[in-house]
Amino acid sequence: MLRRLLLTLSLTLLTATIQGLAVAQEESYPVPEDSKPKDSVPKGKLYGPFTFDQSKIFPGTTREYGIYVPAQYNDIKPACLLVVQDGMGKANQWKLPTILDNLIHKGEVPVQIAVFVSPGVVPAADGTSQARFNRSFEYDGMGDRYARFLIEEFLPGISENWNISQDPNDRAIAGSSSGAICAFTAAWERPDSFRRVISTVGTYVGLRGGHEYSTLIRKFEPKPIRIFMQDGSNDLDIYGGDWWMANQAMYRSLKWAGYEVTNAWGEGGHNGKHAAAIMPQAVKYIWHDYPEPVKAGMAEPAKRRTEILIPGEDWQEVSSGHKFTEGPAVNSKGEVFFTDIPNNRIHKVELDGTVTVFAENTAKANGLMFGPDGKLYACKNGEQKIVRYDETGKEETVLENAPSNDVVLLHNGTGYYTDPTNKSVWFFKPDGTKKLVDSGIEFPNGVITSADQAFLSVSDTRGRFTWSYRIQPDGSLTDKQQYGHLHVPDDSGQSGADGMAVDVEGRTYVTTKLGLQVLDQPGRVHIILKKPSNGWLSNVVFGGPELDTLYVTCGDRVFKRRVNAKGVNPWQAPPKQPKPRL
Repeated sequence: MLRRLLLTLSLTLLTATIQGLAVAQEESYPVPEDSKPKDSVPKGKLYGPFTFDQSKIFPGTTREYGIYVPAQYNDIKPACLLVVQDGMGKANQWKLPTILDNLIHKGEVPVQIAVFVSPGVVPAADGTSQARFNRSFEYDGMGDRYARFLIEEFLPGISENWNISQDPNDRAIAGSSSGAICAFTAAWERPDSFRRVISTVGTYVGLRGGHEYSTLIRKFEPKPIRIFMQDGSNDLDIYGGDWWMANQAMYRSLKWAGYEVTNAWGEGGHNGKHAAAIMPQAVKYIWHDYPEPVKAGMAEPAKRRTEILIPGEDWQEVSSGHKFTEGPAVNSKGEVFFTDIPNNRIHKVELDGTVTVFAENTAKANGLMFGPDGKLYACKNGEQKIVRYDETGKEETVLENAPSNDVVLLHNGTGYYTDPTNKSVWFFKPDGTKKLVDSGIEFPNGVITSADQAFLSVSDTRGRFTWSYRIQPDGSLTDKQQYGHLHVPDDSGQSGADGMAVDVEGRTYVTTKLGLQVLDQPGRVHIILKKPSNGWLSNVVFGGPELDTLYVTCGDRVFKRRVNAKGVNPWQAPPKQPKPRL
């Protein structure tokens, strides 16, 4: 009986598989009207194929591309842009030139130039061996490489001949399979250049990290991107993952996070048949209500455990014109101080936003922190000292022979500092005595206590974890553990973790390469705030009279942003920390 049931089940599964493959192979869709040429519709021109072989981002590659220019194009007015991966082959399969002819003529989409670009190929030197085919590397890879290729190397040459808008609201990008994840990644990494995406049978699986998107989308601060997605239930299910399930996971994450997204789900396989049938619908969707800007959505507050974002609040520049900013610290009034390391200065941000020079000749002072004595402590690394300043800027040495990067003061006047060069963490007292309390972290950088000062956290710039220690009454550290799990960029595996801050809920804010990552007390990232600029995001502090405004140092500038959270000053009496939700 059992054998019969198992045999029946096996036959049922086999039949379903065969039927599924048949559906995928026998797909047939009517050609939509907007994909058919019309005698009454002005025809755009196709130029090419051309060859591009000047990339430094993808050295040695050569690729073909073509350009569609609509009949309505006028070089006086910048045209919108559509970039399509996989070149003219994909454009012709989708019948994009005809679709654009018809939709532009009817006024259903804006006048736009379309660029159809193929992935790069590196020919073998001997001319007879196999070339290096860059498609998976360029398309499936995470990070901003391909976006930078388009923005910095490829599109500027196109713009020399045609007047193309630089407004990201006027720029769309599309692709199929690996080209689809490529299109999404370009917009995800550079929404300052692309904000409208068409994705068909997208490869959001574990080939080069794309499976992580369904998680990252839920954690990152929402970006201004609109997405049209297509896939079929008979898409691939192979070693890299299940395409159909991955596309649905992407869609659910995008909806959860508040993005503008729609889909055309079907029963097809990993091909372009269904996509070609719904391509007019996809093109109209990404451009609907143009020129209204694509906006960043917001997840419903109940969905996030950490909802610190305030609608309408974004990063605002506080100060610029520096060389490299670091070490923000806040005093009892809520005034913020920061260093400009190469210029050997410490600056002060008044409550009214005025920025003044607080101290000169600071010997490349880096990390700052106020102490319970009201004085500003500084890692004066150029002289391998830790010093403190009174409110007039008068300097006093606290520690000699103390190469240091960042410092934290506790409410009892003791403190800790990091020494990345020697991979060490030190404890010190107000009387100037110190002792080594840990060594071995690859690059110990930022240092902060938990809100209740029971634990010490140290960031590792070259790793993906923050480290946690239990603070003992004599200042020694025990129970060292890799604790805070950070998200890392694809191109290095190093988080770039630097400065840190904490809030009254016990959350830790860590500056990283990917942005400001906010961890709950158990060490899990709940949300990632975008970087305010492309510079190194070096440090963070809560400032303002209510300690409800984040101040970050990023490259040569300082930014602030009001959030739905309140910071904690480690040098003040610790608040009672709530029990975390596990």
